[in-house]
Amino acid sequence: MMLDDDYGEEEDENYSEDDNYSEAEVDLQPVTSTKSTSQVIKKESLVAAQKEILVRVMELLSVKENQARTLLIYYQWNVEKLFSVFADQGKDRMFSCAGLTVFVPSLVTSKKTMKCDVCMEDDLPSNVMTRMECGHRFCNDCWIGHFTVKINEGESKRILCMAHECKAICDEDVVRKLVSPELADRYDRFLIESYVEDNNMVKWCPSKPHCGSAIRKIEDGHDVVEVGCSCGLQFCFSCLSESHSPCSCLMWKLWKKKCEDESETVNWITVNTKLCPKCSKPIQKRDGCNLMTCKCGQHFCWLCGQATGRDHTYTSIAGHSCGRYKDEKVRQLERAQRDLDRYTHYHYRYKAHIDSLKLEDKLRKSILEKAVSNSETKDQKVFKEYSWVTDAVNRLFISRRILSQSYPFAFYMFGEELFKDEMSEKEREIKKNLFEDQQQQLEGNVEKLSKILEEPFDEYDHEKVVEMMRHLTNLTAVVDNLCKEMYECIENELLGPIQFGNHNIAPYRSKGIEQATEFCAESSDCGSSGSS
Repeated sequence: MMLDDDYGEEEDENYSEDDNYSEAEVDLQPVTSTKSTSQVIKKESLVAAQKEILVRVMELLSVKENQARTLLIYYQWNVEKLFSVFADQGKDRMFSCAGLTVFVPSLVTSKKTMKCDVCMEDDLPSNVMTRMECGHRFCNDCWIGHFTVKINEGESKRILCMAHECKAICDEDVVRKLVSPELADRYDRFLIESYVEDNNMVKWCPSKPHCGSAIRKIEDGHDVVEVGCSCGLQFCFSCLSESHSPCSCLMWKLWKKKCEDESETVNWITVNTKLCPKCSKPIQKRDGCNLMTCKCGQHFCWLCGQATGRDHTYTSIAGHSCGRYKDEKVRQLERAQRDLDRYTHYHYRYKAHIDSLKLEDKLRKSILEKAVSNSETKDQKVFKEYSWVTDAVNRLFISRRILSQSYPFAFYMFGEELFKDEMSEKEREIKKNLFEDQQQQLEGNVEKLSKILEEPFDEYDHEKVVEMMRHLTNLTAVVDNLCKEMYECIENELLGPIQFGNHNIAPYRSKGIEQATEFCAESSDCGSSGSS
């Protein structure tokens, strides 16, 4: 647990009014709930969720179900784009782009036998031949072989006609009719899963092991959102990694790679060791003498890294001179040391808050248990549902996560990896100071909140509990306000002026990451409320 050193025993008992907050400065109005921006679609509801869109397209365009599905797969289940193409270019153009043809019944042929142009078999009975809507007709055995290969290869969502250069999509009803029941089931599964895998608005929950659910994003005006699945996982809808706001997806990807990579180990080796000129193994200097001897027997000079003989004095090194100043090499070493120190600074603070977050997550359960237990024995007017404790615990969890991830954000925002040419040195320094002032205020108040919640409030008398409730309620609102201000600073002052499309961040939500509501097959309006 990270503690504020200035928060002593006297402040614990008296809650000094010298804190960085006051009740008069804080708006304690509750945040109202708004309509949820995401839905959880469980495995058993995928068919119903897909059917909902299919029916809409079928009714508005007067097409069959298989045609509606083919159109939606081609247009990645974007109904608005599909209708736009229909309005601007017409039905024929929309069909041809998606690989569909308008079926025109052919005249009944009087031929009793026919030829298959794939297997070249002659005199095949007409009842073993199948014609697709594009007009091409082949024998059932060839169609079955074609369908079987495509389904087994996982390419069954859009099976093309076998005819040369024909781009028409085979009728899914024909596919089901000709293949075995096992292949038909697999084919249907691919078609159902297309609703998730080809749909930019729906993604599988990235939980491991997979919970089987998908998350559907309801258009809400934000490019990047973070959602919570019913399995408990909270993740970024855009990159499917764990929630990482206020970092952008690119920042978080680079940060995770940097933390997991061996690049920093290599950086340390570059700064603190020299490579043996013979066997190339890194050597660390332990004594004052600059004549080094590797285990392989090679002698070399620590000053310049070049091979030497045995003779080494204060005035000469046998075999070469290393007194010449190599400006570029010195700059490289200084740069490597500076980069390593900078990374270490941000990573240490990021890791410290992550560790606190894990400890506080365990503490949260015990605090809530004490709150429930106490509410049954104390004054119900004060302890009604113990909301002031639960709100404080949730605020601590939300703000600690944001605080931890503000350090990777600062590492990239004020470094040279991403925005080297976007800000002048003076502008960078001004913005860095502005952000760090806000970060410091948030950090100090989060630590105060954490320390107060560790107190044994279940042992306090009524008067002391009322005092604790007042300060916790106020401090919770202060921390919420500081988080909002940090996000506003990032969006308006830091990322706002930079035209950099890869750095959108998920919006701040006072009540934490939104829990997606469950999709109900009976009604699309079911479970529409959610947290903001």
